[in-house]
Formats: sequence, structure tokens, C-alpha cells
Amino acid sequence: MKKFWLAGLVLAFSLSTVGAQEAGEYVFTPVKELKITPVKNQNRTGTCWCFSTIGFLESELLRQGKGEYDLSEMYIVNHSYKDKADKYVRLHGKLNFGQGGSFEDVLVAWKEYGIVPESVMKGLEYGEDMHVHNELSELAEAYLKTIIRNPNGKLSPVWREGYDGIIDSYLGKLPEKFTYNGKEYTPMSFAKELGLNIDDYVSLTSYTHHPFYTTFPIEVEDNWRWADSYNLPLDELMEVFDNAINTGYTIAWGADVSEKGFTRNGIAVVPDIKSMETSGSDQDRWVGLSKKEKDDEINKMIEKPGCKELTITQEMRQKDYDNYQTTDDHGMQIYGIAKDQTGKKFYMVKNSWGTDNKYKGTWYVSEPFVAYKTMNIVVHKDALPKAIKAKLGIK
Repeated sequence: MKKFWLAGLVLAFSLSTVGAQEAGEYVFTPVKELKITPVKNQNRTGTCWCFSTIGFLESELLRQGKGEYDLSEMYIVNHSYKDKADKYVRLHGKLNFGQGGSFEDVLVAWKEYGIVPESVMKGLEYGEDMHVHNELSELAEAYLKTIIRNPNGKLSPVWREGYDGIIDSYLGKLPEKFTYNGKEYTPMSFAKELGLNIDDYVSLTSYTHHPFYTTFPIEVEDNWRWADSYNLPLDELMEVFDNAINTGYTIAWGADVSEKGFTRNGIAVVPDIKSMETSGSDQDRWVGLSKKEKDDEINKMIEKPGCKELTITQEMRQKDYDNYQTTDDHGMQIYGIAKDQTGKKFYMVKNSWGTDNKYKGTWYVSEPFVAYKTMNIVVHKDALPKAIKAKLGIK
């Protein structure tokens, strides 16, 4: 009976694959797939930086054989709002304040404040079932702007107490102690028991306005901690991606997703639009189309295998960064490599937009897209090839 069931499952899968191919849809086959925790939903918040890094660190616990954990994003977000407020006030408001952040925010908070399980701090104290931070963010910023305006002629010694009250009212108070699986912890003792060495994680990028093999703080607004990244040539940065996945390390991935080729249906490519519009006899079908009609045609082509992509260079990366065409949009987690039915390589990406998409929360991102639109990544230092590690002076 079991054999018949298995044969039927294989046949059903084969038929669905054939059907997808005949429909001109992508069919992906994992080449290397690493363990991840379930996809979450950041919902109406700008906290992708936290969801992606927490997911990445949860995978690090899996990699190290420590088991599966569901850790609290909002514990980190609470601390981040408070740390950001201190710097915002000290700089008289000359700092980006909002819901955004960076991978470094999670690493710093984990190291300085510890971590707690999701069950201890869900961060939903304001009558919602899912995270919605617009009111919280605007209220917190308005409060800080009043403090900076300094109506009393000097800052009140209780301004921070009032601000913390706003954050805690929405996200919950930071627990001093909690019980988990029958054992009492503090956030720091829990982090210590998990056993991750935060100093083992490094940020990498690739831009030419700073020397390669040095560090610099990427000049984006959400890098409010001014955290440094190691600067690599593009070919070496791409080498890190593959070495990491192939040796068992997932990647926290920061990228620009406000691109025509990043669909909301789980595909990301860098379409050669000019080539699409002028390719041989196909050119005839573009004549007379409105911009919207052209966009619709291009979107259809993007979501089918065989889409021609641009060849990415270091110069292209730099030009788009300098011209605000590549911006710090979104944090995700790369956890594998797959190929489509033509043999083309894609990275498997865990997103934090829930599972209501074609691939249940996974995006398949082409190698050109990763090369072109990566802002920075965070990986365990042992995920780096030995030669690159040596060039960066990392031991």
C-alpha cells in the first residue's frame, strides 16, 4: 500500500511539473537547501531588518545543533527604538528616525541585552493580531521632536521615562525574568545558554567609493548605528555567497527590492528590457503600445523562464548606488541554491511577508539580481573562503 501511495505521489508531482513547464512557468529544483525556521509576517511594519536577522540567527542555532527556536523580534525592536531615541536626541534630530534599521541592530541588541522567546514577548499590546507600527512610529517621533525643540530651555530628566512608556505601551515591557521550558532566565542568561558568539558575524559589501579590503559604514539612512562592513570586489562577494551556502551557512541579505524584476509572486531577475523591446521580429508587437501595456507585457516575460538578464559589472553597481537607483529597501535570508528547468541558477530566499505567495514565502532570486542589488550581507566569519578571510585580516 505504501509503495502505491509513493508511486502515486511521484506521478502527481511529475504531472504537475510537466503542466507547469507547458504553461511556461518556472520549475525549481533545489541544489543545496539549508535548514530554516518557519516564515513569519512582519505585516505593516518596517522591521524586515529584525525578522531577517532573527531568522538568520535561528538558522545558526539549527546549524550548530542547538535545536529550533522561535525568538522574539519585538524584544529587539523595543530596544532598538530606545537606542535610536538616545542618538536622535543627542544629534538634535539630525538622524533618520523611523521603523527601519540594519542587521547590526539585532546583533548589538543580542550582545548587549540578550534575547527572549517569542512566547515571552509577542509585541502586540495594542489590539491587533498582526504587527502594525505606523501609529507607534509617528507618535514616538512626534514626542522626540518636542523634546528636541527644548521648550523648557533644557531637557527634562524624565523625557526618557515618558518615551519608554510609549514604546512599552505598544510592544510590551522588557522582561527582567521569565520562565521557559520550566527554567527561569533573564534575557542575558537565555542568550548565553543559546551560545551564539555575536562577534563571529561579519557584514560584507562591494562598492568602489571606498578601498577594497577595508571597512566603512554603508551610507544609507537606516544604518543609524554607523556599523562597518568589509568591502570586497564583486566577484569575491559572489564567491562568499556560494561558499557560504555550499558549506552549510545561511546569509542575512540586504537588498533593493523596488525593482521591476522583483515580483510579488516569488521571482527576482534583472530583465534586459531594451533587448526585450528590440529583439528581432518581436519588435513589431511593441509598436503602438502604451507604457502600461508595455509594462504588462514585460511583467509577463519576467515571470517566465528564459527571461534575458543584464550582465552585471562593478561599475553598474556603483552607478546605481550613487544615483539612488539602488536603495536600502529590504532584509531577507538566503538559505539555498536552486536551478530552474533550463539549468539557470537561483538563490532561495526566505522573506518575511507571510506565506501567501506562489512559493509559500520563498523567493527565487537570480544570480545577476543578487550581484546587482545586494547592499550588504551578514554571515558567520567561517562562511568566508580562506583566501578572502586572509585578505580581510579576519581570524
